[in-house]
Amino acid sequence: MTWHLKCREDVDEVIHPAASEAWKHFDETYPTFAEEPRNVRLGLCTDGFNPFGCSTTPYSCWPIFLIVYNLPPELCMKSEHIFLALIIAGPKSPGKYIDIMLWPLIDELKELWRNGVETYDSFRQQNFIMKATLLWTITDFPSYGMLFGWSTHEKLSCPYCMENTKAFQLQYGRKTLFFDCHRQFLP
Repeated sequence: MTWHLKCREDVDEVIHPAASEAWKHFDETYPTFAEEPRNVRLGLCTDGFNPFGCSTTPYSCWPIFLIVYNLPPELCMKSEHIFLALIIAGPKSPGKYIDIMLWPLIDELKELWRNGVETYDSFRQQNFIMKATLLWTITDFPSYGMLFGWSTHEKLSCPYCMENTKAFQLQYGRKTLFFDCHRQFLP
């Protein structure tokens, strides 16, 4: 669980999120969390699908996964290290009510951030207070809109670009187009 400390030494390219600017910024912002290398850094992933595979059956399933990023790259994306935190199932997409269904998970994550839990380290053979943080989420754009309550259907749908977007509306159809907007961040 402390592998992430070694991966950042003399790294010219990002092979793991621990070498990213976001991870380093988090460590600088919360140094007391970063002091304990066994504290857990998580990512939350979600996307909805129809488990019956056809659109005629109205049903929706939204798995919520947690990924532990303290592990090396060859382990952190293996299925045995990805935790299914909850499943939101129902006749339709949870939409704007997804936050109500996430409350238990959010409460547990807040508890892990504030107080931590006493955990046994089998390598060092000692107990310690383990804390956890949610570093980022991995979603598609519609899921992003539901998780964060952001409208992803209009001209200002990109939370990064905002009013600087290159999106435009069709003259007669009033449909917003994001034609070639995705290339603006490429080198």
